[in-house]
Amino acid sequence: MKLSIVATLYKSSAYINAFHQRCSTVATAYAGDDYEIVLVNDGSPDDSLQRAVALSQQDAHVVVVDLSRNFGHHKAMMTGLAQAKGERIFLIDSDLEEEPEWLAMFQVQMDAQACDVVFGVQEKRKGNWLEQCSGPVYYSIFRLFTGINQPDNIVTARLMTRRYVDALLLHKERELNIGGLWIITGFKQITQVVKKHETSPTTYSIAHKVSHVVNAVTSFSSMPLVFTFYAGIFISFGALIYIAHLVMHYMFGAAPPDGYTSIIASIWLFSGLIIFFLGVQGIYISKLFTEVKQRPYTIIRHIYGRKNGGG
Repeated sequence: MKLSIVATLYKSSAYINAFHQRCSTVATAYAGDDYEIVLVNDGSPDDSLQRAVALSQQDAHVVVVDLSRNFGHHKAMMTGLAQAKGERIFLIDSDLEEEPEWLAMFQVQMDAQACDVVFGVQEKRKGNWLEQCSGPVYYSIFRLFTGINQPDNIVTARLMTRRYVDALLLHKERELNIGGLWIITGFKQITQVVKKHETSPTTYSIAHKVSHVVNAVTSFSSMPLVFTFYAGIFISFGALIYIAHLVMHYMFGAAPPDGYTSIIASIWLFSGLIIFFLGVQGIYISKLFTEVKQRPYTIIRHIYGRKNGGG
């Protein structure tokens, strides 16, 4: 098969028909009749699944992968890539903020530069002031703690070769961050500046964004553990200096003044640091716990529309 277009569905009911139509048009122009559109239903609470199944009954190119529940965007994307059969795979969000028509310019750039991946990067991040501010902070923290040079404002849309996707799927971790995996998989990757549209409100809350940062950093780096080690040394050294100062002050000057304020402040400070350090180590231990159990990161309930073997 020449081309696979892969997208996930979550609250996508309002966009799925237009998405399918536009994808069919660009896929036909690129691959003729030799393509598929793989739609992964990530436990969408609306009627996205029913609409997608109806499309698979009308169009033999549509394959619907129905997950047993909501597993998360990144895991759903990896599941879709695992189901894709094409020699080239175009991954894109289904909410039409990213244009299916980008496939054409991605394909031209891939052929011209003989690369394995062409992916979109926003020239200017879309969204409100919080989105504008949180994006650069996230990417800066990620690069600082992991050493992975992930560009700012990357989007989901990317055209990939078969060999790159096969290599990407070799990563088997359960708590995955696909943005980092895209980079560390390697091969020749080229950026393409794009402009996303605003068609739907984000489904990422503040708590989800914070969780995403923590998961991204701890999935790719042990730097937080190294930081706690050096922070412990720094605090201990500072305490020793202060103790020496008190001893010298007591022996050669007046006794230190009594008072509970400094004592309570010190207790709160060091108790907080201890809990923080234990928390950092706990995150890594929990990841080990998850990985050791080797549970599948998604479970497929049913596949609709596959020509060879699907329901």
